[in-house]
Amino acid sequence: MTITNQASLDASMTNPTVGQKSLVLVGATGMVGGYALRYALDNSGVKSVTSIGRKKLGISHPKLKEVLHQNFADCSPLADALSNQDAVVYCLGTYTGSVSDDQLRVITADYAIEFARVFRPSSPDAAFSFLSGSGADPTGRSRLAFARYKGQAEKALLAAGFPRVYLFRPAYIYPVEPRKEPNFSYRLMHAIYPVFRVLFPNQVIRADDLARAMVDLVLRQTHERQGLILENRDIRATVESHVPLGNRVT
Repeated sequence: MTITNQASLDASMTNPTVGQKSLVLVGATGMVGGYALRYALDNSGVKSVTSIGRKKLGISHPKLKEVLHQNFADCSPLADALSNQDAVVYCLGTYTGSVSDDQLRVITADYAIEFARVFRPSSPDAAFSFLSGSGADPTGRSRLAFARYKGQAEKALLAAGFPRVYLFRPAYIYPVEPRKEPNFSYRLMHAIYPVFRVLFPNQVIRADDLARAMVDLVLRQTHERQGLILENRDIRATVESHVPLGNRVT
């Protein structure tokens, strides 16, 4: 069942975190994944973080376990590392234009679907938090390749059998910390962000706020099976609501 209204989202967020959770994080070297990692490590509700990625993070922490994995087209070797986990925050992805269309499909859809194939039987009760994107189209009719591939991944995750799936669809993600922007569009958006945020608040989200919401939602305790789509306005409303989600990573 897919729930998209804010009342359902608020109800999910008011459920307390019960006990400490074991969390898997995919894509911790990326912008959103990096904030998710830092927030999870500092979160008292998180017992352990298993980071799955191609390269070392360059940090150490008592909660952190790193698993290096090069071939996301085959996640079978990860089965043991993914066993008995409570949740995953999946942030692996790439920018449109940075790779060929075939590679965009592979990274955006195929990798996520393959990861879910292995993760589901290894941790059948786990919650899944997925970094999708604004305009994601599960029908496959969108003219935008990114939207079709994100939609393809969303559709597969909702059908995979996880008890709770949270699909985050941010619009422009403000990086917060200085970085080299991947293309002209991102450089332009970064430059006009202060004005754009005022004029179109539901089209922007801070990277740290997005990461924090992705972690917090999978840590919430609920016995209700959920497939929840969070558009940019929903993510902002969650972050800005009275429901405490912790502090921003600084």
